[in-house]
Amino acid sequence: MPESSEATDTEATDSDAVIRRPAGGLEAAVLAALWAAGRPLTPREVQQAVAGSSPSGVPLARTTVTTILSRLHDKGTVSRSRAGRAYAYRPAVEDHAALAAQRMHSELDKERDRSTVLARFVSRLSSDDEELLRGLLARAAAPGEGTTGSGPPR
Repeated sequence: MPESSEATDTEATDSDAVIRRPAGGLEAAVLAALWAAGRPLTPREVQQAVAGSSPSGVPLARTTVTTILSRLHDKGTVSRSRAGRAYAYRPAVEDHAALAAQRMHSELDKERDRSTVLARFVSRLSSDDEELLRGLLARAAAPGEGTTGSGPPR
């Protein structure tokens, strides 16, 4: 086993290596399946859709898929509706960029001192990202303009 505490893609066992997904890999695979489907999917359908994406070649158990979908629902990343005795899930975010934005908002909402958090975030931007952010803010502030998904001022 590696000496460092960093996560690795594999863990050695006495007889062989177990291949592991990177952190968040299962959620990413489930979301990719939902985005690709373009319609709500049941846990069984998600399980079938992600069957070929397992690094170990072992398909995911339906209970694992259901747990991932429930966690994504709790985070607001997917929505669900009844489909018989099960639920059918659909993405609540349009794409990877919207997911990243949702995560950024979630982290910001956890802090009481939003000003300091935002100041620290901005201070660590590259000059290109800073220029991009300035342009986006200017465009959002222009009369008749705005950015999709922008909420009320806080």
